Amino acid sequence: MGKFKLKSSYLPTGDQPQSIEKLTAGVRANLAHQVLLGTTGSGKTFTMCNVIEKLQMPTLVISHNKTLAAQLYQEFRDFFPENAVSYFVSYYDYYQPEAYIPSTDTYIAKETDINQEIDKLRLSATTNLLTRKDTIVVASVSAIYNLGNPKEYGVFTMELAKGMKVNRDQLLIRLTELQYERSEFGFHRGTFRVRGETLDVFLAYDDKALRIQMSGDRIGRMMMIDPVSGEVESDASDLINYVIYPAKHYIADTRNKETVFNQIKRDLDMRVKELAKAGKEFEAHRLEQRVNYVLEMMAEISYVNGIENYSRYFDGRAPGDPPYTLLEYFNEPYGDEWLLVIDESHMTVPQIRGMFNGDRSRKQTLIDFGFRLPSALDNRPLTFDEFQRRVKRTIYTSATPDEWETKMANGEWHIRTCFTEPCSRCRSNSKWKMAKGKRKKRLEKVVTGGVVEQLIRPTGLVDPDIEVRPTKGQVNDLTREIRLRTEKGERVLVTTLTKRMAEELAEFLAEQGVKVHYLHSEIQTLDRSDILDDLRGGKVDVLVGINLLREGLDLPEVSLVAILDADKEGFLRSRTALIQTMGRAARHISGKVIMYADEATNSMKAAIDEVRRRREIQLEYNKEHGITPKSIVKPIREKLIDREKQLAEDVEMRPILADMGVESMDEMTPYDRKKLVARLKIEMNIAAKELRFEEAAILRDRIKEIQSIK
Repeated sequence: MGKFKLKSSYLPTGDQPQSIEKLTAGVRANLAHQVLLGTTGSGKTFTMCNVIEKLQMPTLVISHNKTLAAQLYQEFRDFFPENAVSYFVSYYDYYQPEAYIPSTDTYIAKETDINQEIDKLRLSATTNLLTRKDTIVVASVSAIYNLGNPKEYGVFTMELAKGMKVNRDQLLIRLTELQYERSEFGFHRGTFRVRGETLDVFLAYDDKALRIQMSGDRIGRMMMIDPVSGEVESDASDLINYVIYPAKHYIADTRNKETVFNQIKRDLDMRVKELAKAGKEFEAHRLEQRVNYVLEMMAEISYVNGIENYSRYFDGRAPGDPPYTLLEYFNEPYGDEWLLVIDESHMTVPQIRGMFNGDRSRKQTLIDFGFRLPSALDNRPLTFDEFQRRVKRTIYTSATPDEWETKMANGEWHIRTCFTEPCSRCRSNSKWKMAKGKRKKRLEKVVTGGVVEQLIRPTGLVDPDIEVRPTKGQVNDLTREIRLRTEKGERVLVTTLTKRMAEELAEFLAEQGVKVHYLHSEIQTLDRSDILDDLRGGKVDVLVGINLLREGLDLPEVSLVAILDADKEGFLRSRTALIQTMGRAARHISGKVIMYADEATNSMKAAIDEVRRRREIQLEYNKEHGITPKSIVKPIREKLIDREKQLAEDVEMRPILADMGVESMDEMTPYDRKKLVARLKIEMNIAAKELRFEEAAILRDRIKEIQSIK
């Protein structure tokens, strides 16, 4: 069994060592809640990596948005290169949930654009959890959504061994049950192909394919191959054993299919009668037609779009029972022996708390009007109470922890503060009548942790200087400040109040010759990481955004953060938001914040006071220890997914690139790319005329990706 092994060129410093010791002791003492209050750049992630190495526990890290989750995934992957670090976020690039609007009689079908690469990473995460203990999963709040029973996912595997007696047709049938599709020409993730006695399976959760060579009615050889070239991995030897996991998380158990179908039919009959009795004959007919179609599809191929709405039946759950989520993939194999880290808890905890109600209101309307059975309500996220009951040990990390998590952690500290002199609550507790010396010794041994402050940065950097300027002429003033920074090779972040303002400001700055880009929620998940890399690499000097420029972004090249309309009191200009935004300038030795405001709001005053308090502590520490601050030098990490490489390694693209005399997109000039796009457009039109619409859609998406490469 692998162990967590932290790889780093530096050791804990500043107040990191005391944070590591307190948090580790708190987890070992079974404290349910601890808070790491760490300023931006104080190394909270490095502290947590040290805690994980000391505890040797599987760990789930939840972040409130995909951009930060991607950054955390890359950081943990760098610190633990020999361990299984996984990425688990919603796999939709675009998601329009199923909905019905009674007032206009408008039904909106579920429409999604699934990112296949993220789907692979999700499957890889659950596979790692079931096969190895040294697993860290970095997830978004999608971790609390219905995922399917981990027991069934673990049972639905195909165990293979060299020399095992098995019929080739049985292998193909079993692969189909695991939701792998046969595809002789378009070999891609989640498919298999057959060439004589050789069977190739492109694993749904890996970048490699498994080659199975039959010898009569036995497995002769098994090896890992490159799915593009078909060549055997150079450093791979023949496999003795291998386990293939399902290509999807939701799988209908064919062994229990008859029982499940009978339950669905009974519930359907009851619901149809209820609707008819209420005078909703049309809705009853609609529901009957839809459910019977789903049953027919599941009977034929064991899968149908929307199968998760029937997951309660396959999971064996009673109505109202909580769904199986990613948390069960930790609890099932490890019990309570795992750790939860909630990153930027002041944002993530409220998000977890609010997911259930929004999901329920939309589905109740679908049920009332005959689009879904009531069982659809059980395909849902966890309630906050259910979420808490599934986690034994939580560490909240934030530069601005909210009152709730601070109160939870302080509850653990209450006993410790009463060691020598009991408060009124302890005086009423009969246990306090124990001998004080004995009680003190016992409690000190098990109670440590609580709220841990980590304000000192390893580099000696201090929180930024803050200046407030009037809003009149703020754009022109900002432009001058940007030029001062870009001339020195430094970067700038600008926050606005609306998407439209962000885009218009970016357009204005571009007209002034500034290399600028905007960043907001409509930018696709993986593109956000690429834009941030462009900022760090110098392709972009200025990034204009709204709420995505607040928490956790690690951008040491940024020396100026400008906050427009800082005096517009509200969510985006609250004390927490302002402190988090200002923290983006704390990575640079010349870090500065300019607030454009005509009056100082209460939030502004509180934020400025807190940042200056931390700055004074940091300056005093540097003076006491003779530390000279220095800017962070941090390499740009390998992209989560290399878009150009992804295109170049596409099986169907290889012949076209070869015809043009190149092996990859890297070798192509802008003119070559124009020729490639023209050629693909011709093929797309031909495919559409011949009614090969799926192929035409793939070519269309490929053209868009190529055109997006700068």
